Amino acid sequence: MLRYYLNLYPAFLRIAVLAQIQYRASGVIWMIGSIIEPVIFLVVWSRVARARGGEVGGYAENEFAAYYIVLMLVNHVTFTWIMHVFQSRIQFGQLSFQLMRPVHPIHEDLSDNVAYKIVQLTVMLPAVIILILIFQPKFNFEMWSLLLAVPAIILALAVRFTLEWTLALVAFWTTRVNAINQSYFAIIMFFSGRVAPMALLPVTIQSIASALPFYYMIAFPVELLLGKLTPAQALTNIVIQLGWLAFALMLLVSLWKVAVKQYSAVGN
Repeated sequence: MLRYYLNLYPAFLRIAVLAQIQYRASGVIWMIGSIIEPVIFLVVWSRVARARGGEVGGYAENEFAAYYIVLMLVNHVTFTWIMHVFQSRIQFGQLSFQLMRPVHPIHEDLSDNVAYKIVQLTVMLPAVIILILIFQPKFNFEMWSLLLAVPAIILALAVRFTLEWTLALVAFWTTRVNAINQSYFAIIMFFSGRVAPMALLPVTIQSIASALPFYYMIAFPVELLLGKLTPAQALTNIVIQLGWLAFALMLLVSLWKVAVKQYSAVGN
């Protein structure tokens, strides 16, 4: 079985990379949006810090710059688009063809996701360099946190991808998922540290965020890379990531069995 997937993923990745290169213009448009968002928040919070004497919530201007530049990279590695496309996949019968294959559709989606991120690094890395030159961020990297950040980011991607793939299955029961998707994206925007670092939010909100998976998808790896956590906190959060991943996988397996039986799209 392991050998099967070791042969499967390189094939999927080669196809996905070629497809991403072919449609690189649309990819660049997506990337521009993912770059603009953190830059806007960076500018806003930097101005707030300047207005309050150079610091707010323990973050100075150059620390806000470091936070949002690292967040931009982490979000690029972990984000998925499956919830945007799953409805049309079911509605127009594309899934019928995928179900005829002897492999779960999630493997192709994961390959597409990884391929997109690899190809679009040609846009992301120059943008990071330009932002560093403009905003002069203050990074507080430590060797232990950089090492732990590798599994933390991989787990963040795994949790986010699995959870959002599972939530996308709602489209099996309704073809009008935009309201559900928008509600989810609003929640993750707030509780994942994208709007503001968690330290700037009220204590009650921080407690709620720590009980939800969204913090562990984005904000936790960012704080870890920036040296905002102790080794004990980092290890605890990695264990929590593993717990959320196990939960998401069990939910995915259970819901997928029911969802396929429900499938009745055109072309089925």
